[in-house]
Amino acid sequence: MPLDFWTTACLYGATSVAAGAFGAHGLRARGIPDAKIASWSTAAQYQLVHSAALLAVESASPGKNLLYAKSFLLAGMTLFSGSIYLLVLDPQRFKFLGPVTPIGGLALIAGWGALAVGSRGRALL
Repeated sequence: MPLDFWTTACLYGATSVAAGAFGAHGLRARGIPDAKIASWSTAAQYQLVHSAALLAVESASPGKNLLYAKSFLLAGMTLFSGSIYLLVLDPQRFKFLGPVTPIGGLALIAGWGALAVGSRGRALL
């Protein structure tokens, strides 16, 4: 079954809202320090923004068009936000994920770059 970017972006958007709500209400109750709550909030915000970007790209250019851009955005959200979530919840257990966060950030940047190159400056919407 091929990857459905629309559905995946919708699910990532929904989970970013849930993660943001948990970060705002549940983490403090667990005794998580404010700095880590801020990191969690950043992860949720990046996930939401890039979910919306992925929806826009898929809507404007469905299917295999701009496949690299879509794939980099999806991988970036997973690596960047996912690693931060796990590092905030259990830093000792998931400390090996520390280097994954910047790799996820690079994937997000690559997604935007691939979108620029793939669209060749054309307005997609």
